[in-house]
Amino acid sequence: MESETIQEPLDRFLVSVERKAFVMARMATRDTDEALDIVQDAMQALVEKYAGRPEAEWPPVFYRILNNRIRDWHRRQKIRNLWRGWLKPWSESNDRNDDPLEQIQDPGVVDPGEGMDRKASMARLEVALANLPLRQREAFLLRAWNGLDVASTAVAMGCSVGSVKTHYSRAIHTLRQFLEEYRP
Repeated sequence: MESETIQEPLDRFLVSVERKAFVMARMATRDTDEALDIVQDAMQALVEKYAGRPEAEWPPVFYRILNNRIRDWHRRQKIRNLWRGWLKPWSESNDRNDDPLEQIQDPGVVDPGEGMDRKASMARLEVALANLPLRQREAFLLRAWNGLDVASTAVAMGCSVGSVKTHYSRAIHTLRQFLEEYRP
């Protein structure tokens, strides 16, 4: 009976973070399949090790697990690429169009021109985010996109509150500079 009471809130939490976690992992890996694996591993680790913890602890712990899985993936890629002598390029076949959820038409968009502008803006933002250093990107996505407070972001990133503030501030300044030409 107790596992049923834990299971429902945990399921709701996992559903609520699934999409954002996938996008974060896909931005970091630039590979849909790898991103799905990373998110699945992070969710499984949360369920196995932290399901009994209070619900309020799940977001920072989950994002910490996710960020650690992403860092581990980057380390493995670095080692794999050392012996190959080349880095895996961004594959045009592995871009945003592979995500079936992004293929669903947004019912709120009536004007096709507005939809194209929105899609182009998102593409510019993704490029800008991809160009940020990893820690700045983590801080920005956890704070601005996932809505974590500074303390929870520090737990998720495994660093001090001051480091979170520094990384987040630098990310904001870099993004503003990169996107300045697109300001309306």
